[in-house]
Amino acid sequence: MTDPVTVTRTPRAATLRKQEAILAEAERQFARYGFEGVSLDSIAAVLDLSRQNLLYHWPSKEELYRAVLDSVMGEWMANMTAIAEADEPETAIQTYVAVKLRFSRERASGNAVFTREIMAGAPRYQDVLKVRVMPLLHADLARFERWADEGLIRRVDFTHLMFLIWSSTQAYADLGPQFSLYMGKPALDDADFERARELITGVIWNSLKP
Repeated sequence: MTDPVTVTRTPRAATLRKQEAILAEAERQFARYGFEGVSLDSIAAVLDLSRQNLLYHWPSKEELYRAVLDSVMGEWMANMTAIAEADEPETAIQTYVAVKLRFSRERASGNAVFTREIMAGAPRYQDVLKVRVMPLLHADLARFERWADEGLIRRVDFTHLMFLIWSSTQAYADLGPQFSLYMGKPALDDADFERARELITGVIWNSLKP
């Protein structure tokens, strides 16, 4: 007697679109109100869904919240290999800063959800950060150390260098509305992000030039 064959069905396009809409609205609300300030009912109401329909896709608010963070983290990590996989430091830093700033601009709400979680001590996502972010950080630090050994860059505290890059680029997601207010404009534009990229890249590279 043969074992029964388990069939894995690919979600239909309509199901995927609904899940994307739920994730997008959840991200928007978590970014604005935080985990505690959002309910499944508030997300479902905006999307004109029943609570039961939403629970079909994510059985709890905690799982939906982690799905939002997974989406943000996945996109971030997919584009953050410019240092670990590079052979030449100056171009790697230019690419890394540019990608990080673009992510801050294009996914501001996702960045806000992530920042809220980190500022709270990552109570619901610490396990993922340890497994996924720490190896990436260590790979970047190892590449900086190799470049320093080869005399391509000056040796500094590379851990704090990465913190400096992260914080300076992340600020354009977290504090973008404040920056634009001070500059007397409704929102930061392409020229603002380009000037930020040039300045941050220049400051970082000038601190590393041998």
